[in-house]
Amino acid sequence: MDIQVGDILKMKKQHPCGSAEWEVLRIGADFRLKCMGCGHQIMIPRVKAEKNVRGVTKYCKNKERLEKSIRQLEDGKGTEHNLIEVD
Repeated sequence: MDIQVGDILKMKKQHPCGSAEWEVLRIGADFRLKCMGCGHQIMIPRVKAEKNVRGVTKYCKNKERLEKSIRQLEDGKGTEHNLIEVD
């Protein structure tokens, strides 16, 4: 699964604050995620995070990364993501 820093993950289960969306702050063997509802930060193993992801929203700060992601989707090499450009 292609998850990058800045992406928003929609998880299967909600956080106690009611939000199911988490911003990726750090990637590696563990992910550091920040709840989009209350701002609480957690560290979670990569395997557990990828297992519980329902969807990924890509936030692309530069046009090249956005265009590359779109090309991968069109070529069938990427997975489905919601692509949103943020300046």
